[in-house]
Amino acid sequence: MGDWNFLGGILEEVHIHSTMVGKIWLTILFIFRMLVLCVAAEDVWNDEQSDFICNTEQPGCRNVCYDRAFPVSLIRYWVLQVIFVSSPSLVYMGHAIYQLRALEKERHCKRVALRSELETMEAELAEARRRVERELRQLEQGKLNKAPLQGPLLQTYLAHIVTRSVVEVGFMTGQYLLYGHHLEPLYKCEREPCPNVVDCFISRPTEKSGFMVFMQGIAATSLFLSLLEILHLAYKKLKKGLLDYYPHLKDDLGDYYGAKKNSVVHQGRKSRRRPADSLRSWRNRATDPQTPRQRTSLASSSRRAASDLQI
Repeated sequence: MGDWNFLGGILEEVHIHSTMVGKIWLTILFIFRMLVLCVAAEDVWNDEQSDFICNTEQPGCRNVCYDRAFPVSLIRYWVLQVIFVSSPSLVYMGHAIYQLRALEKERHCKRVALRSELETMEAELAEARRRVERELRQLEQGKLNKAPLQGPLLQTYLAHIVTRSVVEVGFMTGQYLLYGHHLEPLYKCEREPCPNVVDCFISRPTEKSGFMVFMQGIAATSLFLSLLEILHLAYKKLKKGLLDYYPHLKDDLGDYYGAKKNSVVHQGRKSRRRPADSLRSWRNRATDPQTPRQRTSLASSSRRAASDLQI
């Protein structure tokens, strides 16, 4: 298999500029696709032509039957699938790096402007001078690792998710139309120059069928994560729009989460005090001289004393 280092390095850069769901998608791509293709799948499928046996000696018959049984090598098909599914991420990464460079340039220009403003500022303007120094210190200390996911960059991110989802569906459909979900151990071939119907035998059909189902399952999982990421971004965009349109909702949510946090803390403190209280009450009962048995005996002796006085 070819060297995956170049594609892996690019996808690691995409990992920095992705959401949490996108990072999970990239992890599945690395581990369950690229790693499986490099380690296991190639060893299973490298004998598909050499061990494709047909019960005929007719020259050329075995080759044309193999071409009919395996129109596209599945191992190469999956490699193409990984490349095409990853390609939209390269476009997004280019846009993200461009946005990051633009933000860094903007921060640099702002730092230069603040330094010049600080040099020309009079000494008696202490408050304004401290404010400028604080802003300059924040700009010099903070380092941008990723561009904020908003505006045109958010549109590019959504477009790349939709594109890779469409490509994923296309490759899943293509594999199903070419091979279905499993391979039969016996393939009957009727094609020129074969003299008649020829029986051909596929090596390790069960193991290969298992890999086919596995790769289709991973593709379906990746597709589900892509759709989930679209819903996640839509929810965040809708929530931000509602909070911007109704500013009082932000204060209400802050009060709600603050009260919920305080109640959780109060319950935790109460649960921590409860064992101590129960232990203290147990000690009081243990040291109390008037246990239930003692109180019963005292009551009976009081009744006997009262009856003696009456007599």
